[in-house]
Amino acid sequence: MKRRRILATVAMLAAGTGLVACSSDEGGSDASNCTNTITKQNVPVVTMWGWYPNTQLVVDNFNKQHDDVQVCWTNVGQGGDEYDKFQTAISAGTGAPDVIMVEADRIPTFQIQGALVDIKQYGYDAVKANYSEGAWKDVSVGDAVYGVPVDGGPMGMIYRKDIFDKYKITPPKTWAEYEQAAQKVKDAGGPLFGDFGANVPAVLMALQIQKGATPFTSDPAQPNAIGVKLNDQASKDVLDYWGGLAKKGLVGTQNQFTPEYISGVINGNYATYISAAWAPGYLTGAGVGKGQDTGKFAVAPLPQWDSANPVQVNWGGSAFSVTKQAKKPELAAKVAYGLYADKESLTDGWTNQIIFPLNLTALKDPAFVDLKVAFFGGQQANKEVYVPAADAYQGVQYAPFGQYYLDAMEKQVSEVIKGSITGSQAADRLQEDVAKYAKEQGFTVQ
Repeated sequence: MKRRRILATVAMLAAGTGLVACSSDEGGSDASNCTNTITKQNVPVVTMWGWYPNTQLVVDNFNKQHDDVQVCWTNVGQGGDEYDKFQTAISAGTGAPDVIMVEADRIPTFQIQGALVDIKQYGYDAVKANYSEGAWKDVSVGDAVYGVPVDGGPMGMIYRKDIFDKYKITPPKTWAEYEQAAQKVKDAGGPLFGDFGANVPAVLMALQIQKGATPFTSDPAQPNAIGVKLNDQASKDVLDYWGGLAKKGLVGTQNQFTPEYISGVINGNYATYISAAWAPGYLTGAGVGKGQDTGKFAVAPLPQWDSANPVQVNWGGSAFSVTKQAKKPELAAKVAYGLYADKESLTDGWTNQIIFPLNLTALKDPAFVDLKVAFFGGQQANKEVYVPAADAYQGVQYAPFGQYYLDAMEKQVSEVIKGSITGSQAADRLQEDVAKYAKEQGFTVQ
């Protein structure tokens, strides 16, 4: 997902410069170069790749708490860079770590290649209650579990309090109200109400799911068959809605995560930002809320398509998976379950806005729930918006060619923005494109 771009800068800070020798007979990757220092000798070592900015602390905490296994961590790159190296190791049949950090939407891509281990047989029952059903679904394929959830992105609507106050707007509870508020602000000569950026297709996917779409379906009993449904009425409605807002001049069409977009957020060019729980950390790191815009932001629940049947959705999230090259998968699973699961690591993660934790130990911690978020001027954003959204999230099924799908959607949304096609036409084109690609990859499209 596009969230990889957000973490790229801070992830660079996580890589230590020292290489410390350690030995291992537990996995397929080289354990001779660890970013961390292993202090307990003569115990099994599990190798791990990951890029969380506080991975050093997370690994050190795990190693301090365990005498039967130690983690040798290496940061081989963030997001796509790591995935490329993992893909090379998969093709070569050697060189992969025992445990790998992977975004939830990428799990099916590697699972279908037989590169990940179903860890359900290795201690799942003991930790199942530590995460919501939605969090587990995001890292599962059918009944098999291919990752341990760490962080997620329950969605909400960040807004400018000063703009809402000036134009006497209250946070819209539905998307219909969102459009009405946008029109009111425009008619009064105000700024754009939001942004319809082509480079955030994962947001559109989430909003389509919120309206009732099910982009992909599959049956583990038929691994080479997949249901692709990208032009159903719900999917078309969402693209038509946002295309319509852009055509009316109610929202912008600026690519997000760019200097131009951030400048617009700081300068009050947008009244709202449809985003996820990790956004405050990203925005703070990008310089938002530190100058003329200090204390001007708040967050409200994500508007709904049907207020009588609210649906919460998610944007982003990562997990720890065990690779097939791990010689002792049960030991590797113990590491995957245990990393970023202790209170000290979780607290460091959410306190420093590195993660929105999915572990219920953190989600139910009063210190986290009742936190007065500085970015939102002391608003208890977790209690009011993000925790309820995470609790209600039901999870989704991702595709084994998810990146192709997102890239293809970005291409079609760009055409909608140009005005060359409608949202409905974009959905039809997307269906044709992705279904064709799936068939080319050997899938039977249902």
